[in-house]
Amino acid sequence: MAVNVDDKIAALDPARLRKVEERAAELIAEEMTLCELRKARQMTQMSVARQLGISQDGVSRLEQRSDLLLSTLRRTVEAMGGSLSLVARFPDRPPVELTGIAERASSE
Repeated sequence: MAVNVDDKIAALDPARLRKVEERAAELIAEEMTLCELRKARQMTQMSVARQLGISQDGVSRLEQRSDLLLSTLRRTVEAMGGSLSLVARFPDRPPVELTGIAERASSE
């Protein structure tokens, strides 16, 4: 007989279910597209476009791109109310936050 995932979830102890849901939320939060991030921030393409001074179509095109300049990504994240940091991860040492790469120039 096949196992139904809904039945398995319904059979979980409430405390265990809460832990599973919390971990699932952590995993989902670790990786998002720009579009998913914008939606999680409860923002529309138009509201981000206004912050960036571009058209809604421009935001749509940004969200579709797989290769962005770090400065463009930084401005987009800032338009959503966040800040961008860049972290390098290596197998033999703790993560290192890189500085000075995606920061605004002092003349801006």
